[in-house]
Amino acid sequence: MNWLRWSIDRLDWTPPAPRLWRWRHWAALACLVCASGFAVVTWAGLAPDAELNLKPRAAARILLDRQGRPLAEDFSGWNVQSLVPLYSVPSVLRQAVLTAEDRRFYAHRGVDWIARAHALWQGLRAGRNVRGASTITEQVVRMLVPRPRTLWSKWLEGFDARRLEARATKSDILEFYLNQVPYAANRRGIAEAARYYFNRDLDTLDGREMLTLAVLPRAPSGLDPYRGGAKILDRRTLRLATGMRRAGFLTGDDWQRIVETPLDLSRAPRRTAIGHFRSYVERQLAASPRRAAPRRVVTTLDSGLMDFTQSLLDERLAALAGRRVHNGAVLVVDRRSGEILSWVVAGADAADTTPGRYLDAVLIPRQPGSALKPFLYAAAFDAGWSPGIRVEDAPLSEAVGTGLHQFNNYSHQFYGEVTVRQALGNSLNIPAVHAVNFVGPERYLSLLHELGFGSLKKSAGFYGDGLALGNGEVSLLELVRGFTALANEGRAMPLRAVVDPQARLPLGAQVFSPDAATMIGNILSDPWARVMEFGRYSTLNLPVQTAVKTGTSTDYRDAWAVGYDSRYVIGIWMGNLDQSPTDGITGSTGPGLVLRGLFAYLNRDMNTGRLPLSAGLLLKNNCDFVDGACAQVYDYRTSISYERPVADVPGPFIQNPTPNLRLAYDPRLPADRQRFRFALGSVGKDDRVKWLVNGEQIAETNGGELMWPVRRGAYALTALVETADGERTLGPVAFSVR
Repeated sequence: MNWLRWSIDRLDWTPPAPRLWRWRHWAALACLVCASGFAVVTWAGLAPDAELNLKPRAAARILLDRQGRPLAEDFSGWNVQSLVPLYSVPSVLRQAVLTAEDRRFYAHRGVDWIARAHALWQGLRAGRNVRGASTITEQVVRMLVPRPRTLWSKWLEGFDARRLEARATKSDILEFYLNQVPYAANRRGIAEAARYYFNRDLDTLDGREMLTLAVLPRAPSGLDPYRGGAKILDRRTLRLATGMRRAGFLTGDDWQRIVETPLDLSRAPRRTAIGHFRSYVERQLAASPRRAAPRRVVTTLDSGLMDFTQSLLDERLAALAGRRVHNGAVLVVDRRSGEILSWVVAGADAADTTPGRYLDAVLIPRQPGSALKPFLYAAAFDAGWSPGIRVEDAPLSEAVGTGLHQFNNYSHQFYGEVTVRQALGNSLNIPAVHAVNFVGPERYLSLLHELGFGSLKKSAGFYGDGLALGNGEVSLLELVRGFTALANEGRAMPLRAVVDPQARLPLGAQVFSPDAATMIGNILSDPWARVMEFGRYSTLNLPVQTAVKTGTSTDYRDAWAVGYDSRYVIGIWMGNLDQSPTDGITGSTGPGLVLRGLFAYLNRDMNTGRLPLSAGLLLKNNCDFVDGACAQVYDYRTSISYERPVADVPGPFIQNPTPNLRLAYDPRLPADRQRFRFALGSVGKDDRVKWLVNGEQIAETNGGELMWPVRRGAYALTALVETADGERTLGPVAFSVR
């Protein structure tokens, strides 16, 4: 068999047969096979062309505030919100990065072999790996194609770096690096790092701060000054400054200023609620008639107001931490447009263990307490009441199954007959129960649904009279939307999260009449209307006319404060998302101070005005103040007698006990100290009453009350009432004592 023959420089040569090969022939073949295999494996390990792409990889929509500034909330991916063109990067910072990371960046073609040789020599002398000698291009490849930190990865990155240099300019590579270089706390890029460490933009940094940003990428966590790396960072920054001075990039004066200037760190305000707000924006965009929403969305948020609100809320919660309140939320809305200006949830650090810190307290339904009463009284005004009508504030009980619920005011004090203006201003509970009975629970619940309270999903029968006192659950967003309707003379208005200059302001339903809505604002902004329960010098008395309402739920689990002036509507909630009670936090002691601080901030330019007032209202004399003084207050223009009864007066009836009531006898207390109050309704003080228990008369009194000594057993109460119209028999009403 003749073997393959070829000619080299006219010299014919025939390779020997394999059986005649010596070891050097086999060694050459083995080397050739290994080299070919190594080349194939290297080629297979290189990054696909599509991955060597310097274009920003935006996975999510970019949210901007109303001034066009980014609302960055997620630092786990690529930096797509704080991109800085290379020509806008200060020259000192650009040169500092090149000096610290890749001095021959403009000379090599992806791999700096001189730097690699120097790093190898340093490693051999030190007996360990001292530096990696990766060029900026290789670091960009490492960002685009993450690989394990091994020698094999280093080998592949060199080839990928040469490929990247062949398809992109040096300027593009450096710009990408400056915008995507990793820093601590998952920040990417020099712009985000400047805000994280100094809370400033790049063009406002001094020389010391720029050099610090150039040094930090070497060891983002180890050099982080917030985590104990300040001393090492200072030494490396000064070493870089000295190197730049020797290279002629810094003058002697510049070097001296950098050495003498201390590093002034300033954390940027946290915006922990932006992720929650993003979800709300996405829902609004999905409901928009537009086919495709833009990648960059201008929202209605005011980032400056948000930062102030976040700081104010966090500081107030920190001050109240000893009273077991840990969660909170604030919503600020422009009254005229319905635009959401601030959406804030109490901030939580990564190490924080506060229950519910990742939940959006703006959207979670909670019991509002008395915060719903303004809507009830607005409905009562439209149904025929006026602020001057007198209602009774006296002890009131209601049967609940076989038990008895006793209604009380917050102060456990009753004021007798009060005007509706005083009842709302002082947030009295008994008049509110009368009001819901006057309006009707079904009608009241229907009006709340028209205002957008979608969380109230049960029937009116389920809530009962407790709906007047806030036994349902509503979200802060729903509550602020409802108060926005009151601030706009009773017309509901959807809240907007996206700025759309072409969109028309939607007009909602007219839920309340302008007379009723503006009267509610007038009462809630009157310090004298709430003086009985809140005192003359309440936190709620603001210098600018502002309608304010607070609410506190059962066991102090929720504290609310909502208010509006001529320009803004603000709602605040405080409590615990794990449903645990606070230590006596009320709407006035908790969120009330935050509400006051926010209105002071918003009205700092003094561009304020009075609340709107309907033409159907006018001033009338009123002498129902605590000290007996008289003043003029607004009432309806039509003449309504202050003595007009609230409703038709029913005939005499047994108020206590309620049918089938079960009482508990306490054996630990003396028998003569255990008494139960028998009570009749609609009975005058001079009416004669005979009391019969199980058919046997036990007492005869003037008026409809008797303190009965409690004894175990089953009983039936009958009352014989002697009135001007004759004797009436009431009952029997069965009850028992166990």
